[in-house]
Amino acid sequence: MSDLKISKLHKRFGTVDVLKDINLDIRSGEFVVFVGPSGCGKSTLLRCISGLEAATEGTIEIDGAVIDDVEPAQRGIAMVFQNYALYPHMDVFGNMAFSLRMQRLAKDEIRRKVEAAAEKLQLTPYLDRLPAQLSGGQRQRVAIGRAIVRDPKVFLFDEPLSNLDAALRVRMRMEIAQLKMQLPNTTMIYVTHDQVEAMTMAERIVVLKDGRVEQVGTPMELYERPQSQFVAGFIGSPRMNFFTGKLAQAFKAHTVGVRAEHLDIVSADGIWAGKVVYAENLGADTFIYVDIGAEAPMVLRQPGKAVHDAGAEVRLAPKSNEFHLFDADGKPLPK
Repeated sequence: MSDLKISKLHKRFGTVDVLKDINLDIRSGEFVVFVGPSGCGKSTLLRCISGLEAATEGTIEIDGAVIDDVEPAQRGIAMVFQNYALYPHMDVFGNMAFSLRMQRLAKDEIRRKVEAAAEKLQLTPYLDRLPAQLSGGQRQRVAIGRAIVRDPKVFLFDEPLSNLDAALRVRMRMEIAQLKMQLPNTTMIYVTHDQVEAMTMAERIVVLKDGRVEQVGTPMELYERPQSQFVAGFIGSPRMNFFTGKLAQAFKAHTVGVRAEHLDIVSADGIWAGKVVYAENLGADTFIYVDIGAEAPMVLRQPGKAVHDAGAEVRLAPKSNEFHLFDADGKPLPK
């Protein structure tokens, strides 16, 4: 078992509060993603869990045992970093075996663990290669393999895909998801600023803002029932459309939010009217940008072959009940 409990955790650097009253319960075997904009505290929280940073206040428990004063190497936690952190003079086998050799395990046991991890990660053909002879994705798999051999209770991933190109990120997301299925009893915590990674990988997402937990829930809970305007705007791609002032008065709200796929172009009775300013045809989808006099053009998702010329007059309406209302503090209002 590897239940993780964080209670009333604060972290300060000098007079700056980086983490503020963090309370989380992460179940054994769960895949949880910490997501938020740069500077929100997600990597600092991960480092506090690992022991690389000491919390200013609060406690961290694994399986009911407080680990605040336990050395990082003794916490049963393995961390995978953004920059791989591989030893350039060691081959793949040596990098994956290093921590086991430090534990003075028998050579046969080390080989068994390394070969089993290499098989999971499709690294068997590369065990005698140096990191410089590997692609970025292969290096990241070696870093993950080095963590797997330790049989950790908790895996921590700190933006592990940010150095990879777009196509490789998609492939590695799938590989990490498959790895989780092979290790069903291992708790995994994954940090990213990319909400697409969060939506596609997480069982639950923890959204952080300014050092606080803004909302915790499944990807679809956050997408369909955001508890703040910040979460509504952060989760989902393209970003939710927001408008205020006279455009929102008909809804009796300070701010109205509506997602691109929940907007329709209608021939009459549209709530908003405007001009097409730009269209992006991406094949399966076309994104239409319409100036209705709001702070930014509204974007709506249309089938890929939709044609709307710049300058065309259109009327827009949200699909039935598919919109969100917020007060002046960004809190949700009933529809």
